[in-house]
Parts: sequence; structure tokens; C-alpha cells
Amino acid sequence: MSTFIILALIVAGVVGLVLLLILFNYFALWLRAWTSGAPVPIMTLVAMRFRSIPGSLIVNARITAVRAGINLSTQQLETHHLAGGNINEVVRALIAADKAGLSLDFNRACAIDLATTGAGKTVYEAVRTSVNPKVIDCPNPATGKQTIDAVAKDGIGVRVKARVTVRTALDRFVGGAMEETIVARVGEGIVTTIGSAETYKDVLENPDRISKNVLARGLDAGTAFEILSIDIADVDVGDNIGAKLQAEQAEADKRVAQAKAEVRRAAAVAVEQEMTARVAEMRAKVVEAEAQVPLAMAEAFRSGNLGILDYMKFRNISADTEMRSSIAKDTPKN
Repeated sequence: MSTFIILALIVAGVVGLVLLLILFNYFALWLRAWTSGAPVPIMTLVAMRFRSIPGSLIVNARITAVRAGINLSTQQLETHHLAGGNINEVVRALIAADKAGLSLDFNRACAIDLATTGAGKTVYEAVRTSVNPKVIDCPNPATGKQTIDAVAKDGIGVRVKARVTVRTALDRFVGGAMEETIVARVGEGIVTTIGSAETYKDVLENPDRISKNVLARGLDAGTAFEILSIDIADVDVGDNIGAKLQAEQAEADKRVAQAKAEVRRAAAVAVEQEMTARVAEMRAKVVEAEAQVPLAMAEAFRSGNLGILDYMKFRNISADTEMRSSIAKDTPKN
């Protein structure tokens, strides 16, 4: 009997020690939640410890939500924390949406929070942008480009800088395109509008036609934002692109003509060289023919067809011809 009592006392002591440890570790946290109107059972706090969930984080987030009139259970907060979400940002976003009268439930807030994780944005910023619209510069100065350049039909370039006022569309934030898409679409609309203008003067006189045309295109479809307005901050005249293109085309045509002329010149040179070769060939044939004359005369002497008198007449005629040619060369030209 004494042994049973001793074992019972030991068990009671162990249980009491465990209870004391639990009270020592979690009583203050439990008391803070209870006095704040957001009670959390002590055993739930113990279970959080076994699930490697910081109890103070869950309790503080629940207290903040309940005090703001939003009833969130510890199970909801634990689940989102285990999924890798930021429960503090979610609670802040829910409070901001509730105060602004926006429709945002816990599940959508968690989805937005998980979608923005690692993107440098938070769900609270998304809600804040929905309440207070933000302005996006187009083009983005971070890209190093200061203006959007386009060319009117008369060939004159126009430089435009725009500011786009957007508001977060919470119902399509998850899966929607971000600011880069808005900037790209607005830039495309500006280029199209300027390109359809007859002259650059039309753009300078009515810059509001750019914003009207771009807004009418519904550029916020499929994005996480709603475009409220597109304001043209600056319009400036650029280079005469048409004249530059014409000058470049003229230069290209000149180079083509020069290349064709060079081809013709090379062909003419080749023909000239060919004619020179043919002249030399004919001269060689003449010299060859002249070399046959003495041989023919010798043969004529042997055969009796040519007499000495005939030969002397031939020599006299040759000498006279050479003299006349020499005189003609020495006579100066007037």
C-alpha cells in the first residue's frame, strides 16, 4: 500500500511539475489574450509549440484582428503561417480594407500575400494602393529611358512623358499582370496614337487625344490594377526622322550607283585591255607579213619575174616614202 502511495505521489509530482512549467511558459501569453478579448486555450498554445509555431506571433495577430472587429481563429492564422505567409501583413491588410469599406476576406488576403511573397510587395501595400491610388511614370525612369519616342505621319519625331494613375483591383490581383505590363501597354498606345496623327502639330495642339485614345483601349484588362487616368506630363518635338531616312536612302542609292558605275568602268577597262592585245596581235601579223616581202623578192629574182630595174624603182619609191614621212613628223603643227 505504501508503494502505491509513493508511485501516486511521484506521478502527481510529475504532473504538477509539468503543469507548473506550462503555466510558467504560457500563462502570461494566455492571460494577455484573455484580457484582450481574444482568448486562446493554453493547450492550443502548447500544441503550437509542438508544431514549431511561435505562439506570441499568433496571439498578437489574433488580438490585433479581434480588437479591430475581425474575428480570426488561431487555426486560420496557423495555417497561413505554415504555408509561408506573413500573418501580420494579412491582418493589417484586412483592417485597412475593413476601415476603407473594401470587400476583402481572409482567404483572398492570404492568396494575395502568398502571391506577393518574394516580389518585394505586400498585401498591405496592395490594399493601401486600392485605397490611395498610386502614380506610375511611363516610361519607367529606372530603365534609363526618359521619354517615349514616336513618329507622326509627316516624319517628325515626338517625345512624350506620361503619368498613369492606377488603383489595385483586389478581385483580380492574384494572377494579374503587374506594373511593367501597364507601362508597356501605355507606351504602345502612345506610339500608336502619335503614329496615326497627320502631323506633329496635331499632337502638340491636342495632347489630350493621346490620353483619350489610350484610355479607350482598355489597357488594364488582365492586370492587377484599374487605370483611373493617363496624364501627359510633357510633349516635345524630336528629330526629323523622315528627313534622316530620306537622306540615308539617298546615300544608299548613291552607293549603289557608284558600285554599278565601277562595274561598268571595270568592264570598259577589260575591253580596252582586250583591244590593246588584239592591236598588238595585228601588229605582229603585219611584221610577220613584212618579213615575207624580202623572201618573196628573192624568189622573184631567182625565178626571173623581177629585174634589177624594177628592184631599183621599188627602192627609190621606198626611200621617197620614208623621206616624206620624216618631213611630215618634223613639221610643227599650227
